[in-house]
Amino acid sequence: MMPTAIRTAILGAFALAALAACKPEAKAPEQNPAPASAASSTAAPAEQPASAPAASSPAATAPAPQAPGTDMRKEDIGGDFTLTDGDGKPFSLSDLKGKVVILSFGYTHCPDVCPTELLTYSDTLKQLGDQAKDVKVVFVSIDPERDTPAVIGKYVKQFNPEFIGLTATGDQSLPVIKQQYRVVSSKVNQKEDSENYLVDHSSGAYLIDKTGEVAIFSRYGSEPATIAADIKKLL
Repeated sequence: MMPTAIRTAILGAFALAALAACKPEAKAPEQNPAPASAASSTAAPAEQPASAPAASSPAATAPAPQAPGTDMRKEDIGGDFTLTDGDGKPFSLSDLKGKVVILSFGYTHCPDVCPTELLTYSDTLKQLGDQAKDVKVVFVSIDPERDTPAVIGKYVKQFNPEFIGLTATGDQSLPVIKQQYRVVSSKVNQKEDSENYLVDHSSGAYLIDKTGEVAIFSRYGSEPATIAADIKKLL
């Protein structure tokens, strides 16, 4: 068993590594478990030497299979919570017991990371076919000041009519939920009394099993087929 102090340090580093800067021009590192941005690089590829032979076989150009998500079942993470859905009604994560849940955190003004992730989760459901009926996607706002229930509800349904958008209202405590799921977020570029700002926030998603326990962390940049394969392990 790993000593508690070392384990805590590793998990802390994991959370910081997942911090995603929602900046359109940010470049996503290729190997980072939770890249900082969804924006693609516009830099031209390096020129190949004139003598370099072109790949002649499919095996030479086929991308390596993507690694599955990170198993989180031995970690002390997650738990039930109650927020407000797009209809203005209280909604608890435990309401979805019996389903596999893709749980992610973001905000509706996010210029790149959040839209990319939500499109990926929509494609993931398509990959699952008939099994998609046993999967729910929940998107929790980390910007409740701007993301009202109506705003978050309308936003997620642009990506898929079955997606569930949640936000904190009244005495619902978003900081407690962020702590439960090791989510980090911070406003940036905010001027005094201005609602025009970005929010740096953790990327990726948790795959929650049918009992409501966090099972797998799916890093930002995971392909729909990779996420679908992880979900099938939980169905």
